[in-house]
Amino acid sequence: MKQSELITAALKGEATLVVKNARVVNVFTNEILEGDVALSEDTIIGVGKGFAAREEIDAGGAYLCPGFIDAHVHIESSMVIPDSFSRVIMPHGTTTIIADPHEIANVCGVAGVRAIYKLSDDLPLRVMFMMPSCVPATPFENSGAAITAEDMEQFMRKSRMLGLGEVMDAVSTINCSKDMMDKLRLFDGRPIDGHAPLLSGRALNAYRVAGPSTDHECSNYDEVVEKLRTGMRILLRVGSAANGMEELITEIVKHGLPTDNMMFCTDDKHIENIRREGHINCIARMAVKCGIDPVQAVKMASYNAARAYGLRNIGAIAPGYKGDMVLFEDLKDFKVLKVFTRFGKPYDGKPTPMPIIPQAVYTSMNMAPISKDGLKLPAKDIMPVICQIEGQLVTERRDLPVCRDAEGNFVSGNGLNKLAVIERHHALGNIGLGIVQGFNIHGGAIASTVAHDSHNLVMVGDNDDDMLLAAESLRECGGGFCVVSHGIVLARLPLPIAGLMTDAPVDSVLEIQRALLDAAAYIGVDKKSDPLVALSFLALPVIPAIRLTDKGLFDSASFKFIEV
Repeated sequence: MKQSELITAALKGEATLVVKNARVVNVFTNEILEGDVALSEDTIIGVGKGFAAREEIDAGGAYLCPGFIDAHVHIESSMVIPDSFSRVIMPHGTTTIIADPHEIANVCGVAGVRAIYKLSDDLPLRVMFMMPSCVPATPFENSGAAITAEDMEQFMRKSRMLGLGEVMDAVSTINCSKDMMDKLRLFDGRPIDGHAPLLSGRALNAYRVAGPSTDHECSNYDEVVEKLRTGMRILLRVGSAANGMEELITEIVKHGLPTDNMMFCTDDKHIENIRREGHINCIARMAVKCGIDPVQAVKMASYNAARAYGLRNIGAIAPGYKGDMVLFEDLKDFKVLKVFTRFGKPYDGKPTPMPIIPQAVYTSMNMAPISKDGLKLPAKDIMPVICQIEGQLVTERRDLPVCRDAEGNFVSGNGLNKLAVIERHHALGNIGLGIVQGFNIHGGAIASTVAHDSHNLVMVGDNDDDMLLAAESLRECGGGFCVVSHGIVLARLPLPIAGLMTDAPVDSVLEIQRALLDAAAYIGVDKKSDPLVALSFLALPVIPAIRLTDKGLFDSASFKFIEV
């Protein structure tokens, strides 16, 4: 609709749709106003009374809020294509996501970015993008592709490409590497996401001067305060592996810290968790429970994110804003009654026609042959061990006594298992080996090609035969997850799109995912944990303190490999 037509409709109060008898949350005045909201097609033309409309919806006194925004998410981590993902999150009131496609970019490069952009074209979900900044995430691993500043230029004029995605390589950034400086200059004046866990002091100052203005990796209150003081916006994240946010929000409330520069994100949250717990509305519920004012929680879930990413026409219910809205039963549990899409229409949950997926994203498994000798890990009496911390992505290093066989090679025991990362993109034959605590596997192995961020094949197990079978099983199906025990594949989820995603129905994916978790429990993994998520992050060298890449054991604090 032309702007002149919208102006005339607003002046005359003539709407295509009116939502009547609502309690409207106004994010500008922090009020809850009783009245009607009028839309002309996809645009709000007024809030008040006395509108004429072709269609009316009675809100019945429920709370009408701006549609919720996930400020940082990787669609690929849902393991399903964008259309399927949208149909999981929209019933929970999320109408916009800021997606960073760096998972598929690390596997398929610019072809992967183009594919996911195209797959999200015509969805009722508003899908905005940040250009992946670190492909590969660091020079300490082998990814499937590399993206330079020159490669990025082809995306600069795309309407849904907002800025530069999370700058994960803080070391290269503050040391002014040419490659990173070229990317930062290219996006100067546009939003630049940060990723700087525990970065502090002068290093944080230098990082801010470089350009990143958000962070979603804060793990304690002091870190939040220091980063806010530098002008950074804080994304409070509740995903499947990062669940320490309740304590952090409680501290924010206790100290009366302003929330104007805080927003919500999930980053990585499995679709089963979303269906059970909710999406951004789940974080809003947690925030209110911890003492955040309900209207402030709504702003954190909508307006604050829109403002941070320069989305001037969403995040509020006011004239001239788009009709992305959600009707909640209350502002405590955030139970959704109705969702209005970016088209200004009630969401109906119907699938959208899927564009043809490029063949290039289906051929990502190019792994060199693997032998049992390649999985042998010579060990000393005391070895560095990757120790997982419950509910967090960070790990810690402990030097622990280990079990060895007659040849002096590590064997599982005392709660320790073997971890392996195998390069799968260029048949280089690289195999990184390490020791991990926290899986407690007995008689089996778990393997995945979802291994942030280079997405090599990562696996954990207590014997080499099952680990080999797990790797070959994933080679055969084009990537995914599998659990093996005593020479039998107990469960497998094929993810043939870049080894990360599938176009299979969501219910089918969830059924297999539950089978994987049951199989993991069968071989000893604690049922309260999600080993699939935990395993996928153990190869990510930008999160402290110790990780494993295809090149070896890595100290994420010093950014150096650990000699064993």
